Formats: sequence, C-alpha cells, structure tokens
Amino acid sequence: MPEEEEEEDNESSEEEEEEITSSSNVKTAQEVFIPGKHALKDGEELVRDESAYKLYHEFQTGAPCLSFDVISDDVNRSNGTYPATTFIVAGTNSQTARDHLIVLKLSNMHKQEEPVDLDDDEEEPPVDPEKRPVLSAAMVRHAGAVNRVRAWNAGDRVLCANWSERAEVHIWDLAEQLKATHDKHAMSNFISNHQKTLKPLFTFSGYRAEGYALDWSPTKPGNLLTGDNSKNIHHWSPNGTDWNVNQSSYTGHQAAVEDIQWSPTEASVFASCSTDKSIRIWDIRAKQNSACMIAVENAHSLDVNGISWNRKEPFIVSGGDDGVVKVWDLRQIQSKECVAHFKHHSGPITSVEWCPQDSSVFAASGEDNQVTQWDLAVEKEGNSEEPEVPPQLLFVHQGQQDIKEVHWHPQIEGLMLSTASSGFNVFKTISV
Repeated sequence: MPEEEEEEDNESSEEEEEEITSSSNVKTAQEVFIPGKHALKDGEELVRDESAYKLYHEFQTGAPCLSFDVISDDVNRSNGTYPATTFIVAGTNSQTARDHLIVLKLSNMHKQEEPVDLDDDEEEPPVDPEKRPVLSAAMVRHAGAVNRVRAWNAGDRVLCANWSERAEVHIWDLAEQLKATHDKHAMSNFISNHQKTLKPLFTFSGYRAEGYALDWSPTKPGNLLTGDNSKNIHHWSPNGTDWNVNQSSYTGHQAAVEDIQWSPTEASVFASCSTDKSIRIWDIRAKQNSACMIAVENAHSLDVNGISWNRKEPFIVSGGDDGVVKVWDLRQIQSKECVAHFKHHSGPITSVEWCPQDSSVFAASGEDNQVTQWDLAVEKEGNSEEPEVPPQLLFVHQGQQDIKEVHWHPQIEGLMLSTASSGFNVFKTISV
C-alpha cells in the first residue's frame, strides 16, 4: 500500500470510529397500526409502543451493512440477565467510500423501562448515563463491498467467511478484532499495530461471478459451502491452515444461488435456493452432477431469496420476492407442497431464520421495512371469520429502512438483531 494512502487511513480511522453511534430513544404509541391493512394519513407518523418491547436499542456503523452474523462467546447468557451483551461481525457496503469488515461489541444493554405517563407540560426524564449502551467497534479495510458474512466458532478461535462484490471469498481470524473490543487500551493497540496489517487467512478468487450464498457446516468442522450468481455451488474442506476448494461445482440450479444451508444433523446434506424459483436438497457423497436428491421447482412464484433449516424439527422455511413465507416438511417435501403458507409482507422477503430456542418460531425480514415474528404452534380459534392478520403472526417490528438481514441471538432467548440501510436494531419483544 502506498505511504500516502496509509497516512490517510490512519488519520481517518478515529473519524470512522466516531461515526458508529448508538441510541435508545423513548416514544409512546397511540394506536395500533397494521402494515398492509392501514395507511398513514397526512400528519401521522409511526411511533414505537414501548410496552411491546423488553429491550430496544439502535446503532449505526457509518456505511450500511448488507450482512452480519452474531458471534457466540463462552459466557452463559441463557438466563437472560440484564444488562445484555452481544458480539457481531458485519461488512459494509459504502457505495462510494472505503469498505470494512467490522467486529462490534454492544454491551450495557438494559431492560426497557416502563413508560411513564406525562402531563402536557412535563418533560421526559433524562436517560441515566449509567444505563446507556456501550458500543465498541474494531474495523479492518476490505477490498470492495461485503455481500455476506458468516461466523464460525472454531474451538478457541472465531473465524468468519465473507463474500466480496469482487467475486472473492475470504476467511478471517477475528481474534485481534475481538480482543480490541475489550477496552480502550486494547482498541488503541489494535489501531496502532493491527488495523492496517490484518489480512484474511485465506482467499479464493476463482469464481466467475460474485455471490451471496454462504454457510459453515455445524457438523463437519471447517467445511464451507458457497453459491454464486453463476448458479454454481462449491464445497470447501479444511486442509491444515488452508482450505481445498472443489473446482467441480454442484449443478442443478438454472440461475443465481441466493442462499444455502447445511443440515443441522446430517453431515453430508445441504439445501439451497435460487432465483430460478426452486429449492433443492443435495448430498455431497454423490458426484456433483448427480448430487441433487430433491428439486422443488416453482417453490415460490418469483425468486427464492432465503432459507433456514430448523435445528430441532425436519422443517425448512423459505422466503421469496413474492413476499410469501413458506414452511416445508422434509418428510413430505417429495410432494412439492408446503405445509404452511403466509402472505403478510407487501415486498420481497430478504431473510428468514428459525428461533434457536423455540422450534416453532421463526422470523422474516422484508423490503417493506418490516421484521415479523411467527409461531406455527398458534392455531385459528373456532369457526371465526378470517382474521385481519394471520393468527401465527406474533409481532411486527418497524422503524428501519431497506432491511437486509435478521438474526436471532444464539444464546439469549428472544433477542433479535436486524440490519438495514438506516442502521442496526437490537430488540426483544414481549411475544417471544
């Protein structure tokens, strides 16, 4: 790197750190608003119902992030104690400025306080400084926008893989970035000694096109799957400190592979979805050109953008450009018929994910600026008329613009994170 560019990078690093901010504004909702059923009138605006949230915070990273993943740690967070802490890895899509791979630690997230009824002449009490969330971010330069990023806890190490818009996949060791989030001294040391020099552990540049589909195997450590916009799927296997990337691709899709998921229980099986409208189930023990075991053609009427494989039950949930969310029972998928079909979103579904602690609950995000929570265990009561919203729809979260991804926290039950062009939200609702 030229010296002039290094000096500029050093001077701007602290400015970029300052761009990352967090807040937890308090507002009071006055009337229930159902997206798709109601419309805002002139002069009306949506405000959040504080009583519907157990926790809510928002933060920004300067440039928006298309993708992120939650990093598990070795702290037992299952008891749900407050204040809460979470670690994430994210990649920016700046369009014009420099892009980064960022590790963030968001701590001191306190439980939502009960809203206070104020008279017209009363002002809201100031937020206790001791209860403000604390955000620490360690960033490294990334060549081009980050299309997707996925983390993997490799024993005592945390690795992440990411797709770049430059048709490359990188694997990073996040140790130094995670260490930097501990305190100001560690962050200062990281900026001085590691920020400019930290490079990927491994990079593969042999793709014909960029991609988005990416998943680490939960049963075969170090194994990775990638799917690109040229309809190809490649299997990576670890080889010491490097990875072998199988040059033969799994063939079957007729268009871009949008998402990919390993089976949580069968080490050789994975699922994929595509802009060819199909969902496919594969077995890597077969040759690449015959590995597709099941192909559900026209699974959606438009592109299938995301899938998620239930960790406890034989279900896959999918979401498409048609705004529809579907649930597929793998015991019946040969019939090519879904077991549940929900049409609530008014725009394309951008991501879907099962709740890791409750196998009947999943979430979806959409281009209609909604994050929705669903519960398959809820049934319609009696012979009542068709409800205004599906009874399985537990919660609608709004307030973000151009939502890209939503994830459940793997350790804190009910805690969710979502990324959008307007920044990140971290929240826990009263519904889950």
